[in-house]
Amino acid sequence: MKLDTKKIKTLGQLKKAGYVSKSIKEELRDNLIESLKKKEKIFDGIIGFEDTVIPDIERAILSRHNIILLGLRGQAKTRIARLMTRLLDEYMPIIQGSELNDDPLRPLSRYALDLIEEHGDKTPIEWVHRDERYSEKLATPDVSIADLIGDVDPIKAANLKLSYSDERVIHFGLIPRSHRCIFVINELPDLQPRIQVALFNILQEGDIQIRGFKLRLPLDLQFVFTANPEDYTNRGSIVTPLKDRIESQILTHYPKDVATSMVITQQEANILDVQKKAVTVNDLAKLLIEQIAFEARASEFVDENSGVSARLTISAYENLVSAAERRMLINGEKKTHIRIGDFWGVIPAITGKIELVYEGEQEGPFIVAQNLIGKAIGKVFLDYFPSPEKKKLPPRKGQAVKPPTPNPYQKIVEWFGSGNNFDMMNDLSNKDYTNLLFSIPSLMDLVKKQQPDVDKETQLFLMEFVLHALAEHSLISKNLVQSGFQFKDLLGSIFNFEASDDDIQDDFGPFN
Repeated sequence: MKLDTKKIKTLGQLKKAGYVSKSIKEELRDNLIESLKKKEKIFDGIIGFEDTVIPDIERAILSRHNIILLGLRGQAKTRIARLMTRLLDEYMPIIQGSELNDDPLRPLSRYALDLIEEHGDKTPIEWVHRDERYSEKLATPDVSIADLIGDVDPIKAANLKLSYSDERVIHFGLIPRSHRCIFVINELPDLQPRIQVALFNILQEGDIQIRGFKLRLPLDLQFVFTANPEDYTNRGSIVTPLKDRIESQILTHYPKDVATSMVITQQEANILDVQKKAVTVNDLAKLLIEQIAFEARASEFVDENSGVSARLTISAYENLVSAAERRMLINGEKKTHIRIGDFWGVIPAITGKIELVYEGEQEGPFIVAQNLIGKAIGKVFLDYFPSPEKKKLPPRKGQAVKPPTPNPYQKIVEWFGSGNNFDMMNDLSNKDYTNLLFSIPSLMDLVKKQQPDVDKETQLFLMEFVLHALAEHSLISKNLVQSGFQFKDLLGSIFNFEASDDDIQDDFGPFN
């Protein structure tokens, strides 16, 4: 029912307009039904959950359930909860001045009851927008009963000259103040067990007890809890009786494929318009960013129980663009394109977003981050170029020997085998970068043959990509130096390697 919120200012006018009270769960259910019939997207911007999490949430709302979203960090749990406000009515009437959002037709507080008794149908009402009907609390060990439920306020008692036996001396906590709202508790296991116990009756019976006051307050809330499975063992647990009272437990997850992850990153990354105009990012570079996260989730050095947040790829992509922008500014250029060398700039975004196991700590976060970039390059390379590994495999026993096919990488490997070294610094100008790549015979020919339809700038990116990938597949050697990479012959570097002051990693470093 659409009501004129500007004209309805009193209880009597509200009744005359035909307003009917309904619980928040009924409100969410009714609006969801209408949205489903109209095929509207309520959880717009939540990508990858269309066939899993979102249907579970919709079923929970239709069942009028309280919800717990259980999943690792960076799985959009809080964002989902915030988007539920879209299923609320646009405006909700309350008794004017009520701290408990009292329903004018079903008042709860002593304040509202006294006001209606005094003014009757002339009781003033006000309207609350649905965006204000959302409350959120991060569960931490220092959260108290007073924070959530309430406590006796001696200052209020003194100012109003009331005895402590009068319920008007109570200062209500977050939960009563969220009456008729969506109330979210994030990281529920961090809440102390005795505080969790205080939620039992609120969820089941609607009773609250404050300092000896046993009030029958049938609070009307939609509870949404979030929790990380890791927290069950590391910091605390959800007490069983509370878990039993939360009707729907919904499991979230990371994107199941790179394409979905890429869409999320592009949606969430905060890239300025000036950066978008100056820095061109090809699809392969975007794909590499996502593959880094997938490699991290599969790495033996990264704690799988902690998870790898989607924030890793978002921050990494922002750093990648900024690395290219910085290089452009240093060289006095107006535009540039992403290079493989710019991935050096994403390392800080990786090291801050992964939790390492013991073996990873031994390697160090810097080395692990480089390893992840290298593995991503090696993996994605196989989608664009022939596998170097297959070129090295002898025929199986009993398998017919086919005429040898030309090795597409042979000329490049032979060039390095002739004693040539190749230093690729990260901050080269566009002109120097192009000239340097063209100094390797047959590198451009390889790219043109395998990827004939790409533009000139992407060709340059692919040329550099080939060098890094050949090092990953042990056809040439790659050393990390102070401001870039040095490529050279693999066998020659093994037998003739002399460490220089500039070398940070040897030939068996993090990218091999």
